[in-house]
Amino acid sequence: MTSAMSAGIPGDNPSMTPHDKADQPSDQTPQPASAPAADQISAFANRLRKSLAHWHKWARRRGTTCFRIYDRDVPQFPFAIDWFETVSPRVETHLHVQEIDTGWKRSDEDYTAWLVAVCDAICEVCEVPAAQLHLKRRERQRGTSQYEKLDDDEAEDFVVEESGHRFEVNFDTYLDAGLFLDHRPMRGMVADSIAQRSKAGAGTRFLNLFAYTGSFTVHAARAGSKNSTTIDLSNTYQAWTARNFALNGIDTHRHWLVRADAVAWLDGAVAAGERFDVIVLDPPSFSNSKKMLGVLDVQRDHVQLVSQCQELLADGGELFFSTNLRSFEIDPPLLQQFGLREITRQTVPEDFRRPSRPGPHRAWHARRG
Repeated sequence: MTSAMSAGIPGDNPSMTPHDKADQPSDQTPQPASAPAADQISAFANRLRKSLAHWHKWARRRGTTCFRIYDRDVPQFPFAIDWFETVSPRVETHLHVQEIDTGWKRSDEDYTAWLVAVCDAICEVCEVPAAQLHLKRRERQRGTSQYEKLDDDEAEDFVVEESGHRFEVNFDTYLDAGLFLDHRPMRGMVADSIAQRSKAGAGTRFLNLFAYTGSFTVHAARAGSKNSTTIDLSNTYQAWTARNFALNGIDTHRHWLVRADAVAWLDGAVAAGERFDVIVLDPPSFSNSKKMLGVLDVQRDHVQLVSQCQELLADGGELFFSTNLRSFEIDPPLLQQFGLREITRQTVPEDFRRPSRPGPHRAWHARRG
């Protein structure tokens, strides 16, 4: 476990996961010269308390058990805090706390004192033991480091629920827990599309590209997808997806896991004339994994990726395209050529919206024909 007292001290350098790239924000808020005074910590705790009460009430109304309760709401406390209620192996609450790198400079002594005080306040407000607070530092990194494990061989796996589906999460081994909460509405949109198509007798063949731990596929399969193909280059994440399939009783004879470089796989699928009815394209912002034939840059490569997905769509098929690159600009001709419609407003959940900055991702939808 990563406790409030032991994690994130100076010298830690956690790696980035496939969806956490070099586009992370770097706030320029002036830092205090020394550890914050007690009244500053108290102000943070009061803000967190109000935020927790609001999002708890919001989550209960929606039957949501995993949600964001704080996201840099006070600039001097640059943290993102996610609330997870686990159902296995124990029913309990865990807090996934990410400290956003601001570039601030302070002594190790001041930083450690500040971090301990913040974590103590979080645990007190949320009434969660320190052993159930998992602290990470989110820094600006590029390249293969984003795929590396953190140094925690004793991390425990848990199971959480979303819309009646079960997902394995791990709060300590990687920077992210294994379920991107900001994609909750988009997973629901994909499931709704599959369910409506199935009810209407339309095709429901599903393709999930850059699949991570397969959460989109779980939603699609449980919604009635006839079959699915889930593409990811990582053995670790494909094994994780297989466990998510097992948790949800998904038939692996109809829902296939393919370990492959999605860029290279798309070339072959287009050449072979493959067809799918619903496609999710959620590439990383940047990747230069040694397992890939080249380097992926979503800004540079999205025209090719979207175009190839359009070629794979059957008549009436749908594409959901998403990116978390904050500086991303979509190629204007794509919008007209394929009728791409931005759906970011519908896909960013309320608990991730902040009026002072853009959401965690942007998304588009297109229908062929």
